[in-house]
This record gives sequence, C-alpha cells and structure tokens, in this order.
Amino acid sequence: MSTAHDTVTDESAGAAESQPPAATSAAENLSQKLEKMNISSASFSIWPPTQRTRDAVINRLIETLANPSVLSKRYGSMPHDEASSTARVIEEEAYTAAAAAAGDSATASVDEGIEILQMYSKEISKRMLEAVKSRAAATATPPPADNSSAPENAGTATTTAEESSSVDNESSSWCQFYLLPDK
Repeated sequence: MSTAHDTVTDESAGAAESQPPAATSAAENLSQKLEKMNISSASFSIWPPTQRTRDAVINRLIETLANPSVLSKRYGSMPHDEASSTARVIEEEAYTAAAAAAGDSATASVDEGIEILQMYSKEISKRMLEAVKSRAAATATPPPADNSSAPENAGTATTTAEESSSVDNESSSWCQFYLLPDK
C-alpha cells in the first residue's frame, strides 16, 4: 500500500553530485530500485509534486504548527484552524516561488527536479519560521521599561541562541525528513 510519505519519497529521491551523503545514498538506492523494476528515470517526475504530496506537506505543516514542538516551545502553538489556514498559505507561496524558479520544468531532468524540490522545501521552512515568529511578536506583551533587569538577562543570550539554533534546525529539517526516503 502506497502512502503519502511513499509518494513523497519516490518523488524526492534521485542522484545529484552536490547532495549530502545521505541524499546521495537515497538517490543511489532509488536508481537501483528503478533499474530492478526496469523503469527509466524518464517515466516519473520529481517536479512538480502531485496534489497528494502537496496535501501531505500541508498536513505535516498543520501538525508542526498546532502541536507541541521545538517551535511551539519557543514561539507558541497555533489553534488548529489558524494552523490550517497558515499551512495552506505557506505551502502555496512556497510552491509558487519554486515553480517560478523552475520556469518551464515540464522537461526537467531528475537532478533539476531535485534542486527545485529542495528550493520548495527551503521556502516552506523559511516561511513557517517567519509565520511563527510574526505570530509570537504580535501576541507578545511588551517588555518592562525598567533596564535594571539587564544583568539578569545576560545569561539568556546563550539560551536564546541555542533555542534559535534548535528551532532553525527543526524548521529546516522537518521538511527534509518528510521528503527524504526512510533508510
């Protein structure tokens, strides 16, 4: 039985010399599987993703925005309805940006498709982080005007940098995790 994750996996794997070792390994595995099934790379397309794949990405975004995560610890979670509408906007904007960069990609090679799919993934991650940051800023209460608390906050600079790094890692890797094949 094929799942949305399997479809994404099939669409996102391929060989590219500039890929990290894990992606290259996944690409080699896909190439070997296709050869065994006697399927040429011309018979499937990496870009554009199917509507089913796009819907799966939206559902994953909704889960990430509405449920407890590193992002929600730092910026707060969204109610499901807000997460749903935000996720749809994020995915549509990311798809539009990647499609514009792809141009006439109907005849794109597998490698070109992988590059476009990576751009799509990065756009989603960037836009998701922007959305949670702007929402947190809009709902945050202004800090007290008293500057005497500055020494107390001196130790939080490291914590904030660590949290930010953790959030950046989650936001950029969630889509890659979802789009890359399982080992």
